[in-house]
Amino acid sequence: MDTEGKVAYWMDIANYDIATARAMLSSGRYLYAAFMSQQALEKILKAAFLARGRGGEPPRTHNLTYLVDQLGLDEVPEGVASLASRLSAYYIEARYPNYKEKLSALVDEAEAKSIVRDTEEALFWVQSILD
Repeated sequence: MDTEGKVAYWMDIANYDIATARAMLSSGRYLYAAFMSQQALEKILKAAFLARGRGGEPPRTHNLTYLVDQLGLDEVPEGVASLASRLSAYYIEARYPNYKEKLSALVDEAEAKSIVRDTEEALFWVQSILD
């Protein structure tokens, strides 16, 4: 698959993941809305890495702050940088049962709505730097 195809692949999965985050939010599964938001942002950042010709395949990491840094941008909106930091915890901690209960208690409906909304805005911003 060429670079353009890989970018399209990562973008498609990012869009699928944010749609899943919305579905989880609607069904009251707030922790999973946060987790899928993390997944969506990770995948669109990997699409951006490829599209910007940063060299080779995207880094094999789930650390969103690192991925943002690897884009080599002069400026990143504060909201995107802070969301990257905030969401990175949901990948690591949501995958382990002893953290799942603690995180579930912290991610209420308002927090999940905020996360999904902020992720949608970040996805829009990343898309804008690709166009």
